[in-house]
Amino acid sequence: MPANKTVFHWSSGKDSALALYYLLQDSRYKVDKLITTINEHYGRVTMHGTPQALLEKQVESLGIDHDVIKLSQSASMEAYEQQMKESMNQLSSKGFTQSAFGDIFLEDLKSYREKEMNRFGFKTVFPLWKKNTSILIDEFLSLGFKAVIVCANDRLGERFLGRTIDQSFIEDLPVGIDPCGEHGEFHTFCYDGPIFKKPISFRLGEKTKRSYPNPSGDGEVDFWFQDLL
Repeated sequence: MPANKTVFHWSSGKDSALALYYLLQDSRYKVDKLITTINEHYGRVTMHGTPQALLEKQVESLGIDHDVIKLSQSASMEAYEQQMKESMNQLSSKGFTQSAFGDIFLEDLKSYREKEMNRFGFKTVFPLWKKNTSILIDEFLSLGFKAVIVCANDRLGERFLGRTIDQSFIEDLPVGIDPCGEHGEFHTFCYDGPIFKKPISFRLGEKTKRSYPNPSGDGEVDFWFQDLL
């Protein structure tokens, strides 16, 4: 049977990198497109804060065709869903049938993605789903992947920014922090590994603290961001 033409939703981080690695080893899928959501105002990957210029170097090293979805600073969920619909409809017209993500165990997020992608006529693929995150991070390192922390919640704080994930990083994580940051504790920029033609060069820039409305409606939540140059 021919491989299913697949679009992968690329975040620029470690979970995306490992999930894409799995897909590229699986003969059932042919990953011919990456999609990344960008904050148009800042020119950065949403949530991660990775500069678009580094994202472009990253996907160039991957050697896979790449599109971005640009969102304004104040874009609503409805605006995001409309732009996603337009992108997915274009891909559907080009023969894409599968839509893949790097999520691990957030049930509500998986359900949302399945609902939206099914609405656009796509089947969803989650290569990392329900895998043990301690095993995943060990595999990430053993395969030779490298990633730097670009965003951390207030529980981790500034001191974890700019660190490359290695065994000492894992050992330093406070009790209760998922080793893959699956609850949003931290985000990363993956700059080397077996799926890249060459490492992505960068240097560390400034650190910034930003506050956002708490999704629970109770006050604000703080995140630290590490700029990469």
